[in-house]
Amino acid sequence: MWKSLHQHSSRNPISQLALKKISFLLLFLSSLANHSHHINAHTFIYGGCSPDKYQPSSPFEANLNSLLSSIAMSASQSAYNSFTVANGTSMPADAAVYGLYQCRGDLKTSDCSWCVQNAVSQMSLVCPYSIAASLQLEGCFLRYDNANFLGKLDMALVYKKCSRDTSNDVEFFKRRDDVLADLQGANGFRVSSLGSVEGFAQCLGDLSSADCSSCLSEAVGKLKNACGSASATDVYLAQCYARYWASGYYDSPSDSSTDDQIGKTVAIIVGVLAALALLIVLLSFMQKACGPSLQYHS
Repeated sequence: MWKSLHQHSSRNPISQLALKKISFLLLFLSSLANHSHHINAHTFIYGGCSPDKYQPSSPFEANLNSLLSSIAMSASQSAYNSFTVANGTSMPADAAVYGLYQCRGDLKTSDCSWCVQNAVSQMSLVCPYSIAASLQLEGCFLRYDNANFLGKLDMALVYKKCSRDTSNDVEFFKRRDDVLADLQGANGFRVSSLGSVEGFAQCLGDLSSADCSSCLSEAVGKLKNACGSASATDVYLAQCYARYWASGYYDSPSDSSTDDQIGKTVAIIVGVLAALALLIVLLSFMQKACGPSLQYHS
């Protein structure tokens, strides 16, 4: 569903879209450099983009920007919220935007807020001009659509991951099944462990208890069947997800030298982009000062 962005002609050869995207990327990379110790919580998992696009400067774009701004602000107070913008107003029906975000249940409020802000910043880069999009990071989820999806059960499989490591231990799979049975009874977010097996599961906050149970039952079934004897498996449905792993699989110690190298790399990229953004601004200013064309008189 990835499509190239349509190029719009303009009298100004300096692309405003390019400047906007550089600004978004600068904001994201700067926050990444300042929060490198949280990198695991904000790892990209998957993104989904509708093939249908909206027009720049349209009522839909204005409403979408308003919705994303509200989401970014709300995340500093709550781990979940949903929003509707322009529903039931005098605006055309296709200008309405519905959206929600949710953080993983074990994140601190500050980490939740930062994760959601990063998801908001990345959304226009991952899905430019899409009328519907979703973005799953390790610690948070963001979705918007021009159709009302809130509270409507959707158990479509959107992503799965199977570890390369496998196990032939009968006891491991007995414990795994017990952990998954416990997770299946979650109403929201739940962590479970038994012996060498750990796991967690979560439903989106717009689901009822009954729908959450149905969604997790479907996710657990797919976990058991999707990856055979894998030591770790992740399954994401449209409105819930579940995961299990062998103890220690996701807990390998971080390499501080690697973290330092990441920080240096990010700092270099931020510096280069900052210089590029400044160059674009200067060129734009020079063009305006010189005018669109030169006239010669005899």
